[in-house]
Amino acid sequence: MTDTNHLFAAFRAAMPALDTPLVYHPGGGQETYGDALALSGRLANLMVARGVKPGDRVAVQVEKSWTALAVYLAAVRAGAVYLPLNTAYTLPEIEYFLSDAEPALFLCRPEIETEARALAGRLGVGSVETLGSEGTGSLTEAAAGLPEDFSDVPRGPEDLGGILYTSGTTGRAKGAMLTHDNLLSNALTLRDYWRFTRDDVLIHALPIFHTHGLFVASNIILLSGARMIFCPKFDARECLALMPKATSLMGVPTFYTRLLDQSGLTREATAHMRLFVSGSAPLLAETHRAFRDRTGQAILERYGMTETGMNTSNPYDGDRRAGTVGFPLPGVSLRITSPETGAVLADDEIGSIEVKGPNVFKGYWRMPEKTASEFHDGFFITGDLGKIDGDGYVHIVGRGKDLVITGGFNVYPKEVEGEIDALPGVVESAVIGLPHKDFGEGVTAVVVKARDASLTEADIHTTLEGRLARFKLPKRVIFVDDLPRNTMGKVQKNVLRDTYKDLYRTVA
Repeated sequence: MTDTNHLFAAFRAAMPALDTPLVYHPGGGQETYGDALALSGRLANLMVARGVKPGDRVAVQVEKSWTALAVYLAAVRAGAVYLPLNTAYTLPEIEYFLSDAEPALFLCRPEIETEARALAGRLGVGSVETLGSEGTGSLTEAAAGLPEDFSDVPRGPEDLGGILYTSGTTGRAKGAMLTHDNLLSNALTLRDYWRFTRDDVLIHALPIFHTHGLFVASNIILLSGARMIFCPKFDARECLALMPKATSLMGVPTFYTRLLDQSGLTREATAHMRLFVSGSAPLLAETHRAFRDRTGQAILERYGMTETGMNTSNPYDGDRRAGTVGFPLPGVSLRITSPETGAVLADDEIGSIEVKGPNVFKGYWRMPEKTASEFHDGFFITGDLGKIDGDGYVHIVGRGKDLVITGGFNVYPKEVEGEIDALPGVVESAVIGLPHKDFGEGVTAVVVKARDASLTEADIHTTLEGRLARFKLPKRVIFVDDLPRNTMGKVQKNVLRDTYKDLYRTVA
């Protein structure tokens, strides 16, 4: 690769005529590829004026909007490292990310501007700007009079394009460093594997603060010269109404269970669609079958993670098997190894999933020891448990690190347990993920309370609100006398998961 603005140079090379629509809004209106160049150019000029230098981090916690997408493009053009943050994160959580990443610029929602400026001042963050869901705020006001032309800052394939934080089992979040080549190689592979062209129109109803909505969905569209209907959030009725104007949908299992609740989901309603993709959480086989029965279309399930982008995919042509995540993508090597010995296992043997390829991240931000411990002979140890069947399909069977994936978001039990254990009247807790129709897994807390404690499920939930992002809050709290333990005293979460596996099947 040449020493060009690696990722954005590829976006620019793939652009159709500049008057071609890039973004349609569900309620009407559109922005073109020319608009994207113009707005991202003004915003890049503003970033430079605010002191953002090549390699600096730009942290962003704003609602999804067309302007927010342009901010991402501007950061890439300015040679910055884009750091999106989940809009559900609370101020104490944001404080950690800002102190760890040390961004030159923090872009936040207008409603938290006062707190954000105070936090930034305390942490030495150079600049704070605001952006609301309608595209208004100090950012766009300051950029309004700046030039649209911008000389893209040269970046090479190994330069960082983004950092995404993923929780650690100790509760300390880790920043996964993704290079321009990580992002570009993965998006190009997926564009070709999933057959995206300029004729495609994607219903984009995912958030753009994580891999799926930003580095998969948005990057693929930009590299295809295609278009997308940019929905602020997912609404099943609206999504169904948009399908005659679209060709594809990328979603999480919740999208498909909600669509199945719509009586209008039929073969006729989906006739214009060529591809439905699901990921970020396990898709139940029963959801896969029900969707195919109603629409005649098989959902294409794939497997990826923050540190790697996408690793596997069910085939575009061929059997998309329910309960599997398909084959390793071109250029990606995947193997199953023994967690005890590291030896490569045979077909149908369950072990640790390890991957290698141009998609695999550069390492964890400022954590060289942690980075080194997560690799084995050049392969990244995903922490997931799985197998490869005799036909080459990859199956995910569990997670060695007890990660809970709920609605496509990662929740590490240790963080939630720490908050619960600190509550008066709590002796100890164990947080697990249980099968959930809408969310893939429901965060569930199993709590031992003191004998005289009057603590209730509502008490715990109320206390945790404001301390943790909403997606991390337990959907149910179960009180028990004791947690099951093995002979070494370790809590047996597998026993808890088995005991309560039907919890969300028997409640509304």
